[in-house]
Amino acid sequence: MQALDSITDLHRHLDGSLRPTTFAELAARHGMEVADDFGFHEGMGLDAALACFATTLRLLQQPAAVERVASEICEDATARGVTTLEIRFAPALHQQQGASMASIVDAAVAGAAGRAGIIVCGLYGDPPALVEALVELARSRRGVVGLDLAGGPSPQQTVRLSDYASAFSKARDLGLGRTVHAAEGRAPAEIRVAVERLLAQRIGHGTTLLDDPRVTDLVVARGVTLEACPTSNVHTGVIASVADHPIVRWLERGVKVCINTDNTLMSHVDAQQEYARVAAIPGMTPARMRQVVEFGQRAAFVRE
Repeated sequence: MQALDSITDLHRHLDGSLRPTTFAELAARHGMEVADDFGFHEGMGLDAALACFATTLRLLQQPAAVERVASEICEDATARGVTTLEIRFAPALHQQQGASMASIVDAAVAGAAGRAGIIVCGLYGDPPALVEALVELARSRRGVVGLDLAGGPSPQQTVRLSDYASAFSKARDLGLGRTVHAAEGRAPAEIRVAVERLLAQRIGHGTTLLDDPRVTDLVVARGVTLEACPTSNVHTGVIASVADHPIVRWLERGVKVCINTDNTLMSHVDAQQEYARVAAIPGMTPARMRQVVEFGQRAAFVRE
């Protein structure tokens, strides 16, 4: 891969991106035995991938641990050439030992210390009031730059994607960026709801976008940026290989896209490796690689 002056990583989950050494240390401290092959593997499926987070979340129930991991993510990203970084996580998942969401958010902001923007996540199926509470927490915390809806829908959920519209509207009014995990191997109709109802400026994954030309037209017309996470997509089984990722076809269609690691620990990947894998996709040229970096820089959330 031709050297790039700077690279971005706007889609990196805190609870999936611990340093391996920190993960091992915290697991030992908690008396946890972790399998040598812990993490994602090719074709495991989204549900199995999401289940892996139960392990790391057990280690991140204290503000001090959250702050440490956020800081180390920033250090590691800088060491791997990342110049624009955003870290996302769901604060409500870090309250098993009684920590408040406010203290957990403050810990992540303190750990990032201005080196990365923090994106707070609600989860598909969460009560809309919880997502609105996250927006309120962000109001006075300038280090929080965005709101996300993560995870994925399940048949048991009674809350629809559109039910989060009020929370995302409030986020817009506060100057928060909006991104939504959508169409991660599921129907592209999710993207339409995310853009039109949740006012999403970015879409996480979005692998099926091109299945609906009307949704593709909407994304292009609105200037929405797709957050591509190819290695993760192979692991969750929504694409067969990195070479099959639609990023080149997106660019040919006029879609803005950036490259991201998603979870460095879970997928055993860093930003340089992710960029190198994308650079090797058939049709990806040095000019297109520079273009996706520029798209990432422009899509980064900045609070005025």
